[in-house]
Formats: sequence, structure tokens, C-alpha cells
Amino acid sequence: MDRIGIATALDDLLFNRALTVEEAADRHFAPDYRQRTDGEWADRAGFVEHITHLRTLVADGRVTVHDELYDGARYADRHTVDITKTDGSTVAMEVYVFAEFAPDGRFRRIEETTLMLSGGEGDRDLGSAR
Repeated sequence: MDRIGIATALDDLLFNRALTVEEAADRHFAPDYRQRTDGEWADRAGFVEHITHLRTLVADGRVTVHDELYDGARYADRHTVDITKTDGSTVAMEVYVFAEFAPDGRFRRIEETTLMLSGGEGDRDLGSAR
């Protein structure tokens, strides 16, 4: 099974404008994908809606993985996302992820908790904003 990490998936979703959100989602996330961010569940359609919204806010950014663990179909990591928004402001989030891969190596489920390191008060919900 070829597996990717969260940095590759997030780069394609948020920063690779050569791919549509749907193309990036198809590349990295199984059809039955679901995600829980800070306690709020979203199915794949809700996730795609979230990423589509983020792309209207995000001009550029970088994902830095600090810890990453693969164990069979299980995945865990701790990463930071540094974002420059279209209005020029910046946001830094630390994210803790526990995930499961589908047999084809794409993410099937992600459960994550986010911690805003810097940014405006309105940026606290960036991890689940739609």
C-alpha cells in the first residue's frame, strides 16, 4: 500500500492551485472519508466544502511535520500550518492528527485537534470553517 502523509495532502488541497479541490480530494481521500476537527464531524462533502472555502481565504502557506508515525493502516502526526491569508494577515496552527488509511493508501478517517499559535480571534475556527 502506498501511503502519503498529511503534508502532501494539505499541500495539494490548500496550496497546489494546479489541482481543483475535487482532484486533490480524490488523490488523497477515500470516497467514504470522514473527519472530526475539534469535535465536529464532517463527511467527505462537508470536508470538500471546508477546503473550497479555505482556498478563498488562503494565499500561501507551509506545512511542517514535527512528528509522524505509521503503523499498518494507522497514522498519527503533529504538524504546524503557517498560512498567509489573501488579506495579508498570517495564521499559525498546530494540529494533532490520528488517522486511518483505506486499503488503497488514501485517508479514510482523520480525527484532529487544532491549536492556534498566532492569528486573529476570527481565525480560531479555520480548521472547520465553511
